[in-house]
Amino acid sequence: MRLSVVIPVYNEHATLEKIIERVLSVELPLDREVVMVDDGSTDGTRELYPRIEALVAERWPGVRLQIKLADRNRGKGAAIRQGFELASGDIVLIQDADLEYDPGDYPRLLAPILDGRADVVYGSRFVGGDAHRVLYFWHMVGNRMLTLLSNMMTNLNLTDMETCYKVFRGEVVRSLKLRSDKFTIEPEMTAKVARGKWRIYEVGISYAGRTYEEGKKIGLKDAFQALGAILRFRFWD
Repeated sequence: MRLSVVIPVYNEHATLEKIIERVLSVELPLDREVVMVDDGSTDGTRELYPRIEALVAERWPGVRLQIKLADRNRGKGAAIRQGFELASGDIVLIQDADLEYDPGDYPRLLAPILDGRADVVYGSRFVGGDAHRVLYFWHMVGNRMLTLLSNMMTNLNLTDMETCYKVFRGEVVRSLKLRSDKFTIEPEMTAKVARGKWRIYEVGISYAGRTYEEGKKIGLKDAFQALGAILRFRFWD
């Protein structure tokens, strides 16, 4: 059985090598594939890929590595969609290229699928007793409001719809007809998973959020776009 880790990348020169090492250092009873989609990075990130290829070949020769270089920046959703098209695994996991999410949580994220209980697993930043960096109050409020509205539209009871950590059985990924290019991919995936009546589980994860000075990219504009997407994917798509 193979796990495909899909990593959308945009201007992560400072963190990309570290996250690859963390992803591949986790011990799992699965073969691994890493699919990186660079969404038009301009900060020198693209210069790292030959070094990453050499590192993976030397330390993890059994890992299949795919790198896709987009011709321009389209958004996180576009990168995830391209990653899904390339992923060949029986299980597909989304991993951000920063260090906010800890691959050490993979065993608990994968457990409900490996046990045969779940088709989809969300990693929630708002449940569980693991360490969480204390940061922006209004980000937390916005996340919870968007999750609440999404739940109202989908009849789910998620606590963190916007989480990066979403894990799918391969057949779920291949059933989703996704359209979003931006951060609206999160409510779109949630709406379409709910519509497919797949078995969804949620587990608590740790979280080391970044400040804007450290590279955080999502902002108020993205929150309003997500709000519109929740309604659009409920009633018109």
